[in-house]
Amino acid sequence: MKKIALATAFAGAASSAFAGGMAAPVMEMAPTPIVQETKASSSSAAIIIPLILIALLVLASNKSSTAN
Repeated sequence: MKKIALATAFAGAASSAFAGGMAAPVMEMAPTPIVQETKASSSSAAIIIPLILIALLVLASNKSSTAN
């Protein structure tokens, strides 16, 4: 009877010791925001310069055709 009681005591102690267990602490990191750099849009300057060049070419071609 003593052996059964002793075995039950050891089994109960072992199961309670490992039941919850000592888990490694989990540290949750706060999510870091993703920052994307944006360039200033220069699309208006990219369109204006070719339009000015085309206008100058048209004016130059009109002057040369009227001179003949």
